[in-house]
Amino acid sequence: MIQRRLKQKIITRLNQFPALALLGPRQVGKTTLAKEIAQNRETIYLDLEIPSDREKLSHAQPYLSSHQNKLVILDEVQRVPELFQILRSLIDQGISEGTESGRFLLLGSASMDLLKQSGESLAGRIAYEELFPLNMLEVEAEKHRQLWLRGGFPKSFLAASDQASIVWRDNFIRTYLERDIPQLGPRIPAETLRRFWTMLSHSQSGVLNTSALARSLSVDGKTITRYLDLMVDLLLVRRLIPFHANVGKRLVKSPKIYVRDSGLVHALLGIENQERLSGHPIVGASWEGFVIENLFSVLPWSVQAFFYRTFTGAEIDLVLELAGGELWAIEIKRGLSATPEKGFYYACEDLKPARAFVVYGGNERYSIGRGVEAISLSELISIVVNTTG
Repeated sequence: MIQRRLKQKIITRLNQFPALALLGPRQVGKTTLAKEIAQNRETIYLDLEIPSDREKLSHAQPYLSSHQNKLVILDEVQRVPELFQILRSLIDQGISEGTESGRFLLLGSASMDLLKQSGESLAGRIAYEELFPLNMLEVEAEKHRQLWLRGGFPKSFLAASDQASIVWRDNFIRTYLERDIPQLGPRIPAETLRRFWTMLSHSQSGVLNTSALARSLSVDGKTITRYLDLMVDLLLVRRLIPFHANVGKRLVKSPKIYVRDSGLVHALLGIENQERLSGHPIVGASWEGFVIENLFSVLPWSVQAFFYRTFTGAEIDLVLELAGGELWAIEIKRGLSATPEKGFYYACEDLKPARAFVVYGGNERYSIGRGVEAISLSELISIVVNTTG
């Protein structure tokens, strides 16, 4: 069993807050991790997708009150948004009786912003954490290329073969399109949404072009925005927003779009193995998305992430703004050459970052001049962890 880095942090947060929401896409390992944590405390587990478990909450207040001294795990909590108001009452009652932490562990397959719309009444009583797919710190170094190819969903990564892995991912995609998304309410034909998801994979790491997507799907721009919002809310797609600086230059203002898991990118594009990936036009963009998601998986909420691009060619793939306002500039290269384009240096002159890195395919760390360091992804992740906590 792979040990998840977030486990100890969740335990710590449960000892601090009455409730903790653990968010992440389906099959990322939330339930497995929650049950690991439950082994060391008295717990009750309810899966809110199972009718018999939902029925137990038809009279939620007395039922949950009867388990006041247990950790109650509520899986797929976004299915019962009306529950949050009851949880607030129970938490406040528990606090008045001396139970100030560790009451509820809420598991959700929707974004923090979406869940917060239901959980506003729990402000000050709940902590939020996101469980990402597996990252490079959680798997052996010799399996990092496998992680890139198959993605970080545990069952995909741990499959017996590349073929078994892509079969799992194909079924994962189909289940989302045919079952999970319709349960959330939007009436979008599964085939239309699959085409949209595939188009996003083809344009991985590209700047959002709503008009082009709308033309391809024969819909209007508002519909594309609705589709994209849905995929972002389900934690399947990332919108990386541009960094706005007063540099006296015309800046790109549209976000960059990433299908968050590299394995899903490859499945949607029919890329089954490392050989096909290496020769595919998407290989560089796929690597960029893989790097960005690995870094996001270790960033605390206090660090903001952007990209920077001007219409004159100055560009930084990833800009990190640390809690104190310090900027880091990160350029991403797939190959063994760590030489950045001139546009990266121009962008660094604009933003004057405190640190600048080029993530490349090699393992050696060295200076390439002008305050820029070449570095491997593994080492940069470690630096981010040690610097930001």
